Amino acid sequence: MEYDYEYLKKAVFDLTKIDLNCYKEKQMKRRIDALIAKNRIQGYDSYISAIKQDKVLFDEFVGYITINVSEFYRNPDQWEIMDKQVFPELIQRFGKNLKIWSAACSTGDEPYSLVMALSKHIPLNQIRVFATDIDKVILEKAHLGLYTEKSIAAVPADLKAKYFEKIGASFRISDEVKSRVTFQQHNLLKDHYDMGYHLIVCRNVLIYFTEDAKDEVFVKFRQALAPSGVLFIGSTEQIMNYKEIGYARKNSFFYERP
Repeated sequence: MEYDYEYLKKAVFDLTKIDLNCYKEKQMKRRIDALIAKNRIQGYDSYISAIKQDKVLFDEFVGYITINVSEFYRNPDQWEIMDKQVFPELIQRFGKNLKIWSAACSTGDEPYSLVMALSKHIPLNQIRVFATDIDKVILEKAHLGLYTEKSIAAVPADLKAKYFEKIGASFRISDEVKSRVTFQQHNLLKDHYDMGYHLIVCRNVLIYFTEDAKDEVFVKFRQALAPSGVLFIGSTEQIMNYKEIGYARKNSFFYERP
């Protein structure tokens, strides 16, 4: 059982309800083996025992396998499309009370970017963004709202000046923006999806999933969108079978529920 990956997958699911069968095995196993080696623990059974007893190790494990990499306005050219085309169309269709979900939101960079970008079109106090992630520790960081200079590098200068305060070497997002986002823990592969969203943003997360798991999530996103609602995905992703799933493609990274 020392390095029995089937045992590990079952033990991880029992502990966290994260199903490692939905992730690409070779890639995920390599990440976990590297983490175990870093902690100088021998074998999966010893590691599972360790994370059951040590909250710090447990939180590190969940954060590591859920692969939290994020930054504000990631791929600025796509945010330009959002600003110039997608937001105006959504407002014209649905009005200013847009229902928006930032799925797998990581440290909050994405939902906070959505609030700032949308504030150019809608008064800040009318904006609501629902943001979810599987990792509770990461959500606590999102709540805190402290970021490095590198992570906010792509934020437009006017918004950076307006909505960030320098605190030592870090930058803190303003309470004005923070108050527009509601964070909640959510597992894309297991938990219930709310319905009637006008915009769902889920970027650079599903690349780590198997093809079957990806399709399952994309189908659920489509069901969660209102008719004419839009899904915004990452620059490393494409929905190759989007027609079969029931989407219309606006461009490479924006898909619409007809």
